[in-house]
Amino acid sequence: MSVTFELDGQQFMALNAGPQFGFTEAVSFFVRCETQQEIDELWDKLTADGGAPSRCGWLKDKYGLSWQIVPATLGRMLSDQDPGKSKRVLDAMLKMDKLDLKRLQQAWTGE
Repeated sequence: MSVTFELDGQQFMALNAGPQFGFTEAVSFFVRCETQQEIDELWDKLTADGGAPSRCGWLKDKYGLSWQIVPATLGRMLSDQDPGKSKRVLDAMLKMDKLDLKRLQQAWTGE
């Protein structure tokens, strides 16, 4: 009925609550990635074998669990004190499924 597991030193417990309680986006794993290569690798592995991409760095794995795969710098770019920079990043992000670090950085710098 339950299982405990560890991810990156953090303990988790999962409970089999039956089919009436499926996965929703209310619970997701948030993964900060340092490079586009890391984003690409995780994205490809998690959407393989029945997973599905979604908007703004979100995806569902083959079990229906939601993940957010994002560049580690995204929070800083979205909260920049220059509202023009943060708006450009947000506008770029809203057009993406898998996040493209280079395109986000270009939006942030105004390129």
